[in-house]
Amino acid sequence: MHTVWKGSISFGLVNIPVKMFTATEDKDIRFKYIHKECHSPVKYKKVCPVCNKEVQPEDIVRGFEYEPGKYVIMTGEDFESLQVKSEKTVEIIDFVKLEEVDPVYFDKTYFLAPQETGGKAYTLLREALGQKEKIAVSKITIRDRESLAVIRVYKNVLVLETIFYPDEVKDSAQVPGIPEATKTTPAELDMATQLIDNLTTAFDPSKYVDTYREKLVELINAKVEGKQVVARKEVEKENVVSLMEALQRSIQMSKGTNKNEKDKDADKADKSVKNVKNSKKDQVSKVENTKNITTEEKPKKRTRKTREKVES
Repeated sequence: MHTVWKGSISFGLVNIPVKMFTATEDKDIRFKYIHKECHSPVKYKKVCPVCNKEVQPEDIVRGFEYEPGKYVIMTGEDFESLQVKSEKTVEIIDFVKLEEVDPVYFDKTYFLAPQETGGKAYTLLREALGQKEKIAVSKITIRDRESLAVIRVYKNVLVLETIFYPDEVKDSAQVPGIPEATKTTPAELDMATQLIDNLTTAFDPSKYVDTYREKLVELINAKVEGKQVVARKEVEKENVVSLMEALQRSIQMSKGTNKNEKDKDADKADKSVKNVKNSKKDQVSKVENTKNITTEEKPKKRTRKTREKVES
């Protein structure tokens, strides 16, 4: 893994030297814009529309538009004067329960590993957080930007997750079209909860895959190999108008989904039993055939009466 940050965790008077690594990666497939005629990548130039000329990087400054068409210019000295706290410290502020922080606040996840001299203090914080079942609310500065973050235990590793500030999370009351007075019937609610029960299982992240990305990779590989690509037509889904009917069908589908694995196992067991039975029948049949053959091939013993008849 590539180290993206080095510093220390400030835990009271204890400093824990740590290294930080990204815990997730973007698997999206990137495309380049290509000139249709010659298939060359397109380049972009930064042009001033007023001067009508290309602008070089050294001639570009940052500005904030406080009114339409009016900007205040910010220089490097302006940013340096803000006296941002050291970029080398994760300052723990509070300890809270994980369930108290809604997932809407979480942003980016990083792994934390101890540096050469921080192993014992790292283990101490990890075990203390695990024993108290708490997470540490903290602040960290990454690339001149101060972020709110939490430190928690993930498996056997400390992870730091940057989280949004409260004013960065939009008010859910502003979401339009949320039904307030709509009522549901007890029967609908019962069926909906039954559907949830039928689909409830232990979380296994390995069972979920990005099917769009897989199909896109197959399409790209097919084009690279010069194969003809034909898009498959999707079967139109039947439109179910009734909510109850949709719930009933969903429940039936969920039952079938949950029983698929059991049915497969049952089929295997039935086949095994049938194979055993057939094997036994074959063995019995072979024994009976052997008896018949033996009976037919053995000459009958001549009794005294039979010998007399033959001699006469």
